Amino acid sequence: MTSCCSRPAAASTDPTHDPAADTRLPVAIIGAGPIGLAAAAQLLARGIEPLVLEAGAEVGQAVRAWRHVRMFSPWAFNTDAAARALLTAEGWAEPDPEAYPTGGELVDRYLAPLAATGALRDRIRTGVRVVGVARRDFGRLHNGEGRDAVPFVLHVETCCGMEAIEARAVIDCSGTWNAPNSAGSHGMPALGEARHADRIAYGIPDVLGADRASHAGRTTLVVGAGHSAMNAVLDLVELAKTAPGTRILWAFRRPLGAVNFGGGARDGLSQRGELGARAQALVESGAVTALAPFLIDRIAEADGALSVSGRQEGRARTVQADRMVVATGFRPDLSFLREIRLGLHPAVEATPAVAPLIDPNLHSCGTVRPHGEAELRHPEAGFYIAGMKSYGRAPTFLLATGHEQVRSIAAYLAGDVAAARRVELVLPETGVCSTERSAATAGCCGPAAATTLAEPVAAGACCGPAAAPAPKAGGCCG
Repeated sequence: MTSCCSRPAAASTDPTHDPAADTRLPVAIIGAGPIGLAAAAQLLARGIEPLVLEAGAEVGQAVRAWRHVRMFSPWAFNTDAAARALLTAEGWAEPDPEAYPTGGELVDRYLAPLAATGALRDRIRTGVRVVGVARRDFGRLHNGEGRDAVPFVLHVETCCGMEAIEARAVIDCSGTWNAPNSAGSHGMPALGEARHADRIAYGIPDVLGADRASHAGRTTLVVGAGHSAMNAVLDLVELAKTAPGTRILWAFRRPLGAVNFGGGARDGLSQRGELGARAQALVESGAVTALAPFLIDRIAEADGALSVSGRQEGRARTVQADRMVVATGFRPDLSFLREIRLGLHPAVEATPAVAPLIDPNLHSCGTVRPHGEAELRHPEAGFYIAGMKSYGRAPTFLLATGHEQVRSIAAYLAGDVAAARRVELVLPETGVCSTERSAATAGCCGPAAATTLAEPVAAGACCGPAAAPAPKAGGCCG
């Protein structure tokens, strides 16, 4: 890896260079998390130069924030094939595919060693925050002849100031961890939420470790109904066993009977099924106090505690808590993509092809069929959003889904349309799939309909897929 101000040769930004050199520009990957690093490995396997830009000081910055959390998917679903090939070439000891890693183990045993491989370490820049992406000399409004043929320009912020980087294509794998949803019932932060942020945690705090003192012997209000909320509640219940006076309130935005705790023993990922079953048992046993439905409007302070006001079953209600854990999901940060022509579903903020597969308004399928380059396309040719951010505001994302996404994108950029079209992933069923879709549009979890992909553009175009390189002897994909 290189420091924020180091500039790999492939990232030249000289505006006077020969246009013919555009085809030799790298593919810029925003984010050095599991999917960003997998994208880099997949591109290298196809003979395409990647440049990974990571805002954090280290790779896997978001995963490090939940390093105390055990994943409900085993190692078999958490590593990418091209990445494994790079690691294996350097003597990597692959973890037990049936074991379940924590976030910390995912970083220490996979992401950090992957970033340190000879193939990737000089193609990753840390401490580099992307603050803007556009076409060279073309804003979002302007068509102009040859718009799709010019490279992208990324404005990045480093410790040394601002810099411009050019790329033949862009894959945004920046995730959603830094854009959590709020506690407010309207989609906006509750009144007073920002003011009391010092007593509100978003995601899954380490209540059994670093954050224990903030929750032991106190009342914590957990808001949310997904797996993050379940993890937080389970940890707080464990804390209560050794910290007298610890009390847990659990607020749901829907009636308790409508809360989806998962498929239990029917879930293809046993740990995911067990997580939901344990959480449901806690509610039914009264070990936690369920508030359902509870719609939060305001957060204030009263008698040294948080006073959380809202509505429950049409009546005003206020509860008091010392701390809050808000685990209501995440949303994509699109602020630095304002000059890119995005095609997004108006509610989900995923592409129109992906949104119907994951929209919780339509179904509760945790099982989403694999999808690739075709479904992830935006009107801006050569620009993709992959990984968790590709799901917009929807939950249920698995790393294996992201690996399949970037495998397909890399294949398409290399001109291998057949490989881009091919599905090379089988995901586990969740054991629960309710739907309100009409018969004509049902089948959210079934096999995909055949998709027509555009053929590769001429190899000379800087931003389209290039002709596939000849296989290399001994290559990972040969």
